[in-house]
Amino acid sequence: MGWRDRGVEIKTPEQIAAMRRAGLVVARTLELVTDLARPGLTTGELDAAAEAHIRGLGATPSFLGYHGFTGSLCVSVNDEVVHGIPGSRVLAEGDLVSIDCGAIVEGWHGDAATTVALGEVSEEVRGLMAVTEDALWAGIGAARLGGRVTDISHAVETLVRSRGDYGILEDYTGHGIGSEMHLPPDVPNLGKPGRGPRLVEGLALAVEPMVTLGSAETDVLEDDWTVVSHDGSWAAHYEHTFTLTPDGAWVLTALDGGRARLEALGVPYGGD
Repeated sequence: MGWRDRGVEIKTPEQIAAMRRAGLVVARTLELVTDLARPGLTTGELDAAAEAHIRGLGATPSFLGYHGFTGSLCVSVNDEVVHGIPGSRVLAEGDLVSIDCGAIVEGWHGDAATTVALGEVSEEVRGLMAVTEDALWAGIGAARLGGRVTDISHAVETLVRSRGDYGILEDYTGHGIGSEMHLPPDVPNLGKPGRGPRLVEGLALAVEPMVTLGSAETDVLEDDWTVVSHDGSWAAHYEHTFTLTPDGAWVLTALDGGRARLEALGVPYGGD
């Protein structure tokens, strides 16, 4: 185990390597379910495929059984922002589907999410997807050793605000990750820079902007899990787990370690 400083878990290089293995399981599983997602399929069928794939790669689903959660994925459709429970819902042409996945390898977690449009959607919805994914990479790209957690938050918010009048969720945030799926510190999706714990080598964070086409206010459905936008506006959710090395950022849940997106931003890549 890594040592903790005020609740923040710092990993050894060997532990980060285990997180990379978990991250690759997550990346490959999201790749699989993104390819599978289509009209006529149920969210439960997507979930079953994900669980079988995770276990087939020698990993364990992070979400299954977590505080009683019954899926290996969170599958959130249209106005559902996050934590959608997979089940009998049948996906339809034009749906916007956010898929969140976690996996454990040798006790270490990876966590990532993506959003998929099924067939033709409006330019407004395409713009929502683009701004949310770009905000994720802007946040990761703002992280530097010696910086602060809210440098990430500020970059996420700045990118989203520059693109239009979107809702940025405040009550649901990114988080530390490692020997548990959720660890300190929280990683808000908006705020002033220069605050929070320092970004140091061995710290791993999950950054996950959740953005809506309308209000940032949300409600939780009667299942006590599914978070929906209060005004019914559609939402997108993207997430990656990353760490910082002396060479730069390393995205543990991206197949290429984040190299392509980071280099496009002019950000040093710090992976293997």
